[in-house]
Amino acid sequence: MSPEGLKAIGAALAVGLTGLASAIAEKDIGTAAVGAMAENEALFGKGLILTVIPETIVIFGLVVALLSL
Repeated sequence: MSPEGLKAIGAALAVGLTGLASAIAEKDIGTAAVGAMAENEALFGKGLILTVIPETIVIFGLVVALLSL
């Protein structure tokens, strides 16, 4: 394999694995947030913020992928 091909594989793994980990985290957080909001509607803002936090992991993965290319 050429070095460019290995860089592309590394970049794909960086974005793909962080996206998968973020999806798993959001599933668990989203379930808990919906349950909390069912009991107290005032928790909507906190639930929304906690649901968005795992997305930063994907942004970091994208930055690593862009820097490696």
